This record gives sequence, structure tokens and C-alpha cells, in this order.
Amino acid sequence: MISALDISTNTRLAQRIRLNVAANNLANMSTPSNEDDELDPWQPRYVALQTDEVGEVAHGVVGFKVRGDHTPAVAPFYKYHSNHPWVIDDRPRAGYVAYPRMNRIEEFVNAVEATRAYQANMNVIEITKDLGEQTLRILA
Repeated sequence: MISALDISTNTRLAQRIRLNVAANNLANMSTPSNEDDELDPWQPRYVALQTDEVGEVAHGVVGFKVRGDHTPAVAPFYKYHSNHPWVIDDRPRAGYVAYPRMNRIEEFVNAVEATRAYQANMNVIEITKDLGEQTLRILA
């Protein structure tokens, strides 16, 4: 029973990180600058998961953990905005602004998937607690 709680807790944490990353990507979908305010559009980030070897040895179950987020190299798309403060002055893209190339639908799907997985693991935790309580009632 403890391993089921451990797996659900680890999964909830991973899904929360996935949801935060998807929300961050959606929030920066129209950001033409990077974190250092340089003329480099936001690069979308994605969460990478891996199996947790420590959890496998300690509890006899296979778990996973967040390896980190990765940023694939994605070419920006350019939109003509001659009066924008982040307009490119160099040729051949003079007058254009570089925006991140992200798929809004994909980001929403990632957010919904992470939310549903989080909710499912909350249900697993509740069921595990109920089973534990019922077992104690039977034994008492």
C-alpha cells in the first residue's frame, strides 16, 4: 500500500511540473524576447520523464521521476510589424518580429493531459486510503 502512495505522489509531482511547463509555454506564446530581453523568441520547453531506479530497488516497484525539461531547437516564425519595439533592423528580415513557433493546440492538450493524470492519481490516493481504513476495520 505504501508503494502505491509513493507512485501516486511521484506521478502527481511530475504532472504538476508538466502542467507548469505547458502553462509557461502558453503564457509566452507571443513573446518575441528571451529571459535576458534579447531579440530571440521564447523557446518552448517540454518535460522529460525517466524511470526511477532508486524507487525500483527500494520498494520493488517501477516508478519514474522528472529528468528535467528540454528545449528543442525550433526556428521562429516572422510577422511583419514595422512599429513594434522588437522589430528586426537587420536585412533580410527588416521590419519583421520573430515569434516562437509553438502549436497552441498541442500545448493545451499537454495541459489537459497533465491535469487529468494529476486528478487520476488523486483518486488513486483516495482509494488507497479508503482500502487501508477498511482493512483496519476488518482487522479490528
